[in-house]
Amino acid sequence: MAHKEEFWDIYDSNKEKTGRTMKRNDWILKDGEYHLTVLGAVCRPDGKYLITKRKMDKSWAPGWWEISGGGVQAGESSEAAVRREVEEETGLDLSGADVRYVFTYKRENPGEGDNYFVDIYRIVLNFDEADVHLQEAEADGFRIAAADEIRKIAEDGIFLHYDSIKRIFE
Repeated sequence: MAHKEEFWDIYDSNKEKTGRTMKRNDWILKDGEYHLTVLGAVCRPDGKYLITKRKMDKSWAPGWWEISGGGVQAGESSEAAVRREVEEETGLDLSGADVRYVFTYKRENPGEGDNYFVDIYRIVLNFDEADVHLQEAEADGFRIAAADEIRKIAEDGIFLHYDSIKRIFE
């Protein structure tokens, strides 16, 4: 499925919008300019997390495990984006979920035009495996895993961004 043309706001180093936008994946950012992405760790009341496996045809980190997320569209709030991305990727209905912002990290890739902030959310939702309907273009499977299982996957070197996000699983 082709993406409709998507635009992202451009932010300064203080995470303030500059008033300019960029086309999705059009890596034109200068040093000191950023786009905003979100990740949502979906956690059940029993403390287990929903993690998804990246498709093997992904150009980057194929077959790795991750939590859902994506780019914040121009004009969209961070929380609205994490709700949209998690619902699109997992099929879960988050209308009754407890969605809480936890922290942000910043990644700089000098000279690559791809600097970004990542807002990390914990989403507490009572769900079971039958409620999960993955977006086939994005994921090859899922697990409902305890924090120590996720840490073991990360130790195997196949959990995306684990070092940057690990405190969400504490």
